Amino acid sequence: MNRIKELREQHRMTQVRLSVELGVSQETISAYEKGKCYPRYQSIEKMADLFHVSMDYLMGRSDRLLETGPVTTQDELALALFQKLNERKKEKAIAYLHGLSDD
Repeated sequence: MNRIKELREQHRMTQVRLSVELGVSQETISAYEKGKCYPRYQSIEKMADLFHVSMDYLMGRSDRLLETGPVTTQDELALALFQKLNERKKEKAIAYLHGLSDD
């Protein structure tokens, strides 16, 4: 369950906060992250929604963050521009996109 920890940290979320979101204990989140136990379907679904990834990505069954339709030329251009950014600018771009998507 390395992806749970990875995504949690990317979203600057503590184990305690994720435990509250999922309605489980902090110890349970720790166990997920260490691979000692696996989350129930409902928890996987909530985490996928919370982190904006597919359930398959979250569980390590896919390397694609989201299951989407065909990639357009505009998508490819956006990715190419994003890849040219340094890490700080990538964080800003992601934050901006999150803001746009919350409309």
